[in-house]
Amino acid sequence: MTDRLYEYMDWPRIEAVAYGEENLPREILGPQAVKGAVLIQCFFPNAKSVKIHNKKDGKKYPMELADESGFYAALLPGKELPSYEFIVEDMDGKKQTHGDAYRFPSQFTQQEEEMFRQGIYYKAYQKLGAHPMTVDRVKGTYFAVWAPNALRVSVVGDFNQWDGRVHPMQKSAATGIHELFIPRVKPGALYKFEMKMVNGVTFLKTDPYANSREPHPAMAGIVEKVSGYRWGDAAWMKKRKSMASKSYPLTIGQADMEELGKTEEGDYVTYQELAVRTAQYAQAGGFTHVELPPLMEYEEEAGPYATSGYYAPTSRYGTPRDFQYFVDYLHQKQIGVLMDWTPAHFPKEGEGMQMLDGTCLYERSQTGEGVHPLWGTLLFDYASPHVKNFLISNALYWLERYHLDGLRLDDVDSMLYLDYGRAPGNWTPNLFGGNENLEAAELLKHLNSVIRKTHPDALLIAQEDGYWRDLTGPVDETHMGFHYKWNNGWTKGFLDYIHGDRAFRTAHHDELTVSMLYAYSEAFILTLNDRDVGHLQEFMESLPGDEREKQNNLKAALGYFMTHPGKKYLAAPGQLPQELQVYLKEMNQFYQDHPALWEADEDTAGFEWIQFMEAGENTLAYIRKDSHKKDLLLVLCNFSGQEQEAYKVGVPYYGKYKEVFNSDGTAFGGEGLNNPRVKVSRKEECDGRPYRLTVKLPALGMAVFAYQPM
Repeated sequence: MTDRLYEYMDWPRIEAVAYGEENLPREILGPQAVKGAVLIQCFFPNAKSVKIHNKKDGKKYPMELADESGFYAALLPGKELPSYEFIVEDMDGKKQTHGDAYRFPSQFTQQEEEMFRQGIYYKAYQKLGAHPMTVDRVKGTYFAVWAPNALRVSVVGDFNQWDGRVHPMQKSAATGIHELFIPRVKPGALYKFEMKMVNGVTFLKTDPYANSREPHPAMAGIVEKVSGYRWGDAAWMKKRKSMASKSYPLTIGQADMEELGKTEEGDYVTYQELAVRTAQYAQAGGFTHVELPPLMEYEEEAGPYATSGYYAPTSRYGTPRDFQYFVDYLHQKQIGVLMDWTPAHFPKEGEGMQMLDGTCLYERSQTGEGVHPLWGTLLFDYASPHVKNFLISNALYWLERYHLDGLRLDDVDSMLYLDYGRAPGNWTPNLFGGNENLEAAELLKHLNSVIRKTHPDALLIAQEDGYWRDLTGPVDETHMGFHYKWNNGWTKGFLDYIHGDRAFRTAHHDELTVSMLYAYSEAFILTLNDRDVGHLQEFMESLPGDEREKQNNLKAALGYFMTHPGKKYLAAPGQLPQELQVYLKEMNQFYQDHPALWEADEDTAGFEWIQFMEAGENTLAYIRKDSHKKDLLLVLCNFSGQEQEAYKVGVPYYGKYKEVFNSDGTAFGGEGLNNPRVKVSRKEECDGRPYRLTVKLPALGMAVFAYQPM
């Protein structure tokens, strides 16, 4: 080595590079201006020789071996930084060209780093992870990972023989983010992060922000470009602004991935085929939206709700671009797409987020109150600003990169209650002595406020089985900010009633009506989901009676469900008989066609009991009204096994009442016990109302009458 070159060698730093302990590699590797020249240093373990190719003048400059581990150096004449690449010859004489990863600066701005440090970097997904980009006219991939307690982090992959010595990353002292732009790494490349601790222990970790992942159980990230998809859903995105209003007929069909997402042989379909199947399912059921399970990469054995790749659409069906096509296709078919999301917990995986940098980084702890008591998964540390970055950015990622119309947050109660699933003495009260998880509550309010501000047309739905008050409504001192909450109280009460033998329903009549005592305390979605009923076919088979009675019971149940205040969420039909599938679609369409059933869901004036005390008859009568009282419907539900040939019901107004829906229609497999002629109310007090109607009412059935003034 020449004397002049020798004097620039920082031997302790060279040793740190050689032993994989350097976390500020740009200070020694790459180009550096020195007196009258440019010093270029590089590290290629096991290289036989390295040359610098000046791409501007075509000249090649041999580099000198400074350390036998593979550290090379050279001085190039001049003061300007040339455009160059390395020509590396290995021990077998094979030559390859490589760009210099250490000539490119950090892609984080000072403002972004400060936002990340404070936990308000809502677009963290744009920089953290792996992002194909062009820097200084050079194509490659930018890698970044938050690992503040690692001594050194390297990018390893199929582009560097998974050798952690080749691409150590630059660590930011301010944030603990390690980052590096590697030229020529293209979409499709596999990668992980190699972590080295102070004690010398080295291990591999999957990128928490990976846009794509290998199928489970393999866990390598896949470099993917998620931006740049040419969307064709502009008309839908403009239309959906009205859907965020409570005055919208929201009827959601649960998408069953075991049915829609697999072939008869049990193989996964593609996202393209899944799009067609899902659209057909939604159209056949008459749904405005479908709701997907978390289609993020997950543990196979535990199922979709064991999310392990929060930023990676599951590769079981295809690539991220394929998933964008899936959403785009449904939007162009006028079908909204919601997805379940699990910010409550994440699975223990050796190469996952668990102990990412050798410490509890994303999780509260590895034991005790840091572990979910029911599932053994890990709980996020909601107090950490960097966990806030991760989760809020993740929600925005799915809304922005994939045009999802909303998210349903799974197991919100397990986030909000410190004692959720825990025996007395196994949890620590908050600073006020209560069981509320104040940090989780603050995170949810933070999340909802950001999304409401940036995406006011996206829906936020809470699945919360507890009694937390004011989950829905604008974010303020008391309200959490969700648009809707699942009404699990209605579901439980109604299922207890409808599953009971008809002979004993009288004693449980209040389970039908108690929901109206709290119907306006939140903005609710009524649910008959697979967790509670399985498929609708399974629900029907669980009902009492013979086959005909089971079918009638189901029709009456769905009729009450669709006409009760609240938006709708239904399990997949399964193998329902054809006439019941027709009934489901017609019921959904009827709901959407009548503003009385949805426009005033949050207004007490939109619902009026007519008769709800006749427990012995197992009947209900009520009125639904739109906000302008132009659409007024009288709903009659008969949960008894006796048909009523002359059922008397009171009504508040004089006029015509025309039957517009009847569950006993022959098209639905019924016997046609209906009211074909328009009924005119009589001046006679009944049910505390000044007028009366006399109508036919099928056993285990329901009928709806539209009012017309005279």
